[in-house]
Amino acid sequence: MSIRKRLSPDESRTAAVVAARELLIETGPQAVTLKAVAGRIGRTHANLLHHFGSASGLQKALARHLSESVCATIAEAVLAQRAGHGSAREIVDLTFDAFDKEGAGALASWMLLSGNEDALDPIVEAVHDLVDRLGPVSESVETMHRSTLTLVLMALGDALLGGPMAKALDLPREAARQTAERFLIDSIARAHATAE
Repeated sequence: MSIRKRLSPDESRTAAVVAARELLIETGPQAVTLKAVAGRIGRTHANLLHHFGSASGLQKALARHLSESVCATIAEAVLAQRAGHGSAREIVDLTFDAFDKEGAGALASWMLLSGNEDALDPIVEAVHDLVDRLGPVSESVETMHRSTLTLVLMALGDALLGGPMAKALDLPREAARQTAERFLIDSIARAHATAE
């Protein structure tokens, strides 16, 4: 008989979300089930039901965790760029990686296809909070919102179809990131020109 370490409710939720993120990255969103996550952390399905209420509750917690950690990283890159220590490409790469390598694009698509649209709320809220927290420096709020919308949609689209589309169009895999970088540089330049 194995003895499991007793975890506090917060520790159990955190362990489950970390395991869900690992499963998402390793195998895709369809692998993020209560049973699979419970097995990974040595807990029961019933234990996770107690903490999350349902698989969609776990997905929503995962979406919140992903969006908060990714937005924190992107915020650091934006502030570094504004201070002259970073680049537009770093912001683009972090955003694109969040949707591709970190699995946010696949998770968002899976939640939409499974009818769990409200699980996207944490992602949308985190991006909105990030934009509000950073606030515009020289551009208007509307310009910043439009730039954010464009960058997020480009990153999501690239995560879902970027590889096959680039190949079909005989473009390098980096083409969408290069386009997003040019867009962001131009957007920043226009904002600075308008402010002067």
